[in-house]
Amino acid sequence: MSTPEVSVIKMYAAREEIYPREIKGRYATLRWLCVWLTQLVFYGLPWLQWNDRQALLFDLGARKFYIFGIVLWPQDFIYLAVLLIICAYGLFLVTAVAGRVWCGFACPQTVYTEIFMWIERKIEGTRSARMRLDKQAWGIDKLWRKSAKHLVWGAVALWTGLTFVGYFTPVRSLIGAVASLGLGPWEWFWILFYSLATYGNAGWMREQVCKYMCPYARFQSSMFDKDTLIITYDTDRGEPRGPRAKKTVAPAANVQGDCIDCSMCVQVCPTGIDIRDGLQYECIGCAACIDACNSVMAKIDLPAGLIRYSTDHAITKKWSFAQMQARVLRPRVLIYTAILGLIITAFFVSLFMRTPLKMDVIRDRGSMGREVEDGMIENVYRLQIMNTDEASHHFKISVAGIDGIALASPDELDLEGTGSRAVPVRVRVAAGEGRSGSNKISFTLVATDHASQQVTEKAVFFVPRGAGHDDHDKHDKHDDH
Repeated sequence: MSTPEVSVIKMYAAREEIYPREIKGRYATLRWLCVWLTQLVFYGLPWLQWNDRQALLFDLGARKFYIFGIVLWPQDFIYLAVLLIICAYGLFLVTAVAGRVWCGFACPQTVYTEIFMWIERKIEGTRSARMRLDKQAWGIDKLWRKSAKHLVWGAVALWTGLTFVGYFTPVRSLIGAVASLGLGPWEWFWILFYSLATYGNAGWMREQVCKYMCPYARFQSSMFDKDTLIITYDTDRGEPRGPRAKKTVAPAANVQGDCIDCSMCVQVCPTGIDIRDGLQYECIGCAACIDACNSVMAKIDLPAGLIRYSTDHAITKKWSFAQMQARVLRPRVLIYTAILGLIITAFFVSLFMRTPLKMDVIRDRGSMGREVEDGMIENVYRLQIMNTDEASHHFKISVAGIDGIALASPDELDLEGTGSRAVPVRVRVAAGEGRSGSNKISFTLVATDHASQQVTEKAVFFVPRGAGHDDHDKHDKHDDH
């Protein structure tokens, strides 16, 4: 009896190592400009000082978010939520207009992959040298080059992790704590976690993050239309492809196109795709293939633009650049822009008009209302006051809502900048004032040295039944009747 053949079905294709070739050109320069700008901002912001503190700090322990001259508290979380909505909506708008330019030029995955590949090229050499190095047996040369590369990668990743945590723990004290090994467990965890994430994503996984892990590539098609700017290969001009001599003019019958099939556009692609096969979700829009193709066209004295930024309509309808530009401000884009503009306007108006003062009123439920000396009725409250301004202020408390209502406790206090305090207050009314049961009152807190800073909160004053209110209650019932 013969043994049945066993077939192995692979659920995924094995990864083939990609060795992107270095290329120079207009878009490569722009990409490196984005690298420098984003990293100067990321690494530099934690070191900026503002009012003797870190300019940008998300202090989770103190539950305060410092953003230059603005201090946000947990109650201001709506502002952070709206800011994230603005960023997401802005990304969608940019995608509708210009495709995946964010992915190709400013995405952290692209930026750090570019940095790590630059380090790799400096240590291991050019594309062909790296391919030879990976194929050769282990020796001293291969060992020191690989070790040096990973050590530098690790140093960059570790500094990136430190900087990331520096946005949540003051970076100056963080560096000192690292030097003395005095960090807490959570700080060590997040430094190492973010460092390993940077090292793994930019050093090892690279294009796999964009192709398999990032959800953006999966739903980008819902934001594209026929007038979205994407990287395209001009099939009519390039096909049929094949080698050709310099300055050779294509025959009238168009037997040969301008593409000489040099595969340079494939060799420079960080995701390893062939743009000549059409738009693919793996394309991150980095435009490396445009620089490569333009450099080849220049060498054989043919016009640039065989691979270029264009749109489906521009390619199929042979539109000029001016005609393509005219379709940028189409209704869809105008509506997106108007909505985004309204959200941004409302966000900043609300942010800069907000009062940097908050007060919560909590009534002592253990004492629903009691009679004190002279037959007066007293309720006890706790005012949770927060001064979100960075300057100290002198505040005055007042209460209103019932005739003759007054505070029986100190009505003034000083509160330091970005400070909070629980202030117990006693409120009294004379016997016979107010209705039996709940009465609506309000507390007002105003800064005496800055009158525009004031806040009013509603509360309830409880008057016990039978506390000198018989005649008053009867009068109320008669009025109600």
